[in-house]
Amino acid sequence: MQLNTDFSQRCVVNTHALPWQASPSPLVERRLIERDGGEQARATSIVRYAPGAAFPAHRHDLGEEILVLEGLFTDETGDYGPGTYLRNPPGSAHAPSSQPGCTLFVKLRHLSPGDGQQLAIDTRSSTDWRPGLVPGLRVLPLAGYGSEHTALVDWAPGTRFSPHRHAGGKEILVLEGVFSDEHGDYPVGTWLRSPDGSAHQPYSETGCLIWVKTGHLPSR
Repeated sequence: MQLNTDFSQRCVVNTHALPWQASPSPLVERRLIERDGGEQARATSIVRYAPGAAFPAHRHDLGEEILVLEGLFTDETGDYGPGTYLRNPPGSAHAPSSQPGCTLFVKLRHLSPGDGQQLAIDTRSSTDWRPGLVPGLRVLPLAGYGSEHTALVDWAPGTRFSPHRHAGGKEILVLEGVFSDEHGDYPVGTWLRSPDGSAHQPYSETGCLIWVKTGHLPSR
């Protein structure tokens, strides 16, 4: 299956409008955002675990990233509530489950083979927020490897950023509020991907919180 796999094109997806589709587990559904392959795919999805759902132990050959959006996600390493960012490196394995149910933002097979970071960051209690490049921005770095950087960015109402270009591309998931640029307004649940070399001038009139990954897309 190929879905939104042309990395040279700008892509905007309202994830709330996507249909839920079955997964190999009967109690787990997913909304497919981008996908290249079958069940062993490079993929970005919103994943929903019904109460009591569980996956058998499995291996992530090219890693996995998870952001817990709602509920409680569990594996052998612990229980993780809303706002937790998890990074499981290439070659890692686990058996995930959720007793109360949960909703996740998940990226599979996107990490570099040499990236050995195993991370579990509770972003809601973190004290590592840093001032952004313009007044009104706060940044919480989550992970980085080579040219790739992942972070949460909190925009105060009325914050505007200077025009800039994306070396290695940029990917955003809007978690709270409304994120905007000269192309449009993007409410909660919007996923955006901008190709290598693209440019824009972002702002937020209402304020917003976004998950951001930069520098990870192929060069044109």
